Amino acid sequence: MARPPVCKLMDYGKFKYESAQKARESRRNQTLTVIKEMKLRPKIDPHDYETKKGHVVRFLKAGDKVKVTIMFRGREQSRPELGFRLLQRLAEDVSELGFVESSPKQDGRNMVMVMAPHKSPTKLTRVPAVGQEA
Repeated sequence: MARPPVCKLMDYGKFKYESAQKARESRRNQTLTVIKEMKLRPKIDPHDYETKKGHVVRFLKAGDKVKVTIMFRGREQSRPELGFRLLQRLAEDVSELGFVESSPKQDGRNMVMVMAPHKSPTKLTRVPAVGQEA
């Protein structure tokens, strides 16, 4: 009857089982961050830009981070401001879905920017039509 108890007898099998259940529960609540990459060129056609932007939007809606890379070749390397403006334009276009996690940085022949989705993604719910069940 000592306070606090000096020794506690327990079922070791039950203890192992409960600790395994706690570990499984914590693994289930983890989220795996996925980084998708989108590669662009500084002289990109407007339609191609819209297509690539659509892919970035899809990735951000899915909750993935997006690494946007602009590849410079030849004389394009002497005009990094073109790539910087393109990345800023992309960030403005998808600002309602995500934010710029790391600002554009020149990395050799490439310029890299990372975008992440907002913390609370907006879930679209389907509204049933009259006479239908959800």
